[in-house]
Amino acid sequence: MSEKTVIDLSRLDKPDYLGSVQELYFLKEHPGWMVSKTMPGGSVFDVGTIFSIPGSDICRTAIRHKIYSLLASPEEWENIYRHIIKSYARDREFLAFISEGLLEELRLNGAQTHHLGMIDQVTGEVYRKSFPPRPSQYVLVKKYNIIKPSRISYNENHLWDYSEYFGADKYVIPLENIVRIGVTSGSSIYRKYLSMDEKARRAYRQELGLDQELVPWSLFGRPIVDFTTKYEPEDRNLSLQEALYISGGNGQDLLNIIKMSILGAILVSEFFKKLGLFLWDLKWEIARDSGKLVYVDTIDTDSIRVTAKVNYNNQAYLVNFNKQSMRDYYKIMHAEWFEATKSAKAAALQSGKPFLEHLQNGQVEGRYPATPQVDPRFIAIQEAKFNNLAEYLYGRASLDRTIERYVEIGQSEIQYYAASGTLEGYNKLNGV
Repeated sequence: MSEKTVIDLSRLDKPDYLGSVQELYFLKEHPGWMVSKTMPGGSVFDVGTIFSIPGSDICRTAIRHKIYSLLASPEEWENIYRHIIKSYARDREFLAFISEGLLEELRLNGAQTHHLGMIDQVTGEVYRKSFPPRPSQYVLVKKYNIIKPSRISYNENHLWDYSEYFGADKYVIPLENIVRIGVTSGSSIYRKYLSMDEKARRAYRQELGLDQELVPWSLFGRPIVDFTTKYEPEDRNLSLQEALYISGGNGQDLLNIIKMSILGAILVSEFFKKLGLFLWDLKWEIARDSGKLVYVDTIDTDSIRVTAKVNYNNQAYLVNFNKQSMRDYYKIMHAEWFEATKSAKAAALQSGKPFLEHLQNGQVEGRYPATPQVDPRFIAIQEAKFNNLAEYLYGRASLDRTIERYVEIGQSEIQYYAASGTLEGYNKLNGV
């Protein structure tokens, strides 16, 4: 895409795909491309769009555009290479794994991605590297096939058939590739770990490549990768063996997916570190294209977990500047509803029916509370987080002021829970 490209946004009508966080529009004149529109709404616990944060759509699009621009930059990968050599000099096994092969290619050519650029809100011109004069919630991306697994049942067993992926091409691999730099109180691996006996915990740590206990807000010696399903109704944790089967490729492909996920996470981590934010984990989606692996889908505060350390009344907290803040809000302020979502998911595993069907039926029958509305005061705090980052990305605020503002906004969030009498619950999740 070397020549100037213009997309007439006024011609976008009904979306071809309507998701909880984005809409996709296929382009008849460019069948290999599509427009992605980021939505201001958000989804937690797999229940669909249940809240909206003003301004989050354009800011999340800007984050996505910035990160994909960095992924495509050989110069940025040269910086990452130097960082890796320095940071993991003593871990020779990991250094050999992560620095050979793929990283050499990234240093030469940048990463393969589906991202073609951010679209100007007025002119429709696509900007590949820089921000358009009038940023929008639209990006232009390459289109890859979505193949859904089919469902089969035998007695009380409900299974998923992924055989259609084998031999296919130009499709999104049906894995959520989760890279973890450390473990937080809200990490799915930590919740799973708590439910295990000691023997199972040792086996689980071995599969994750960890030689340490899982303790909230602790760092790992090296980034690790684990997997969940992408196209099943609820995210399902996968063993490495299951991930290999579902990926539709061979063993070396899975190792390359792991390597690619970790390298991308290190790049994103370094970006946020400059802003005074620490990356704990993120999710990548990767496509297969003629033997190549390609970074695809959105990457923003819906799929990453970053925190800022904030002090309040002589207590340190790690305040989330991502969707985890909304998850924590529901857990603390609407605990009964949160427990109802867990109950409905457990019922769905037994019945094989969709989780949302169980939740909605339970609400109609009065067994589960209605989905709560978010306090506008809390939404305003989240809006301020997005506005602060947007001002920096567009060059309207200095780095020092951006970091100062993060601390101020973090204190506002802590004060919200203190004023509502729920600071103890917040402290259990985010106090250090």
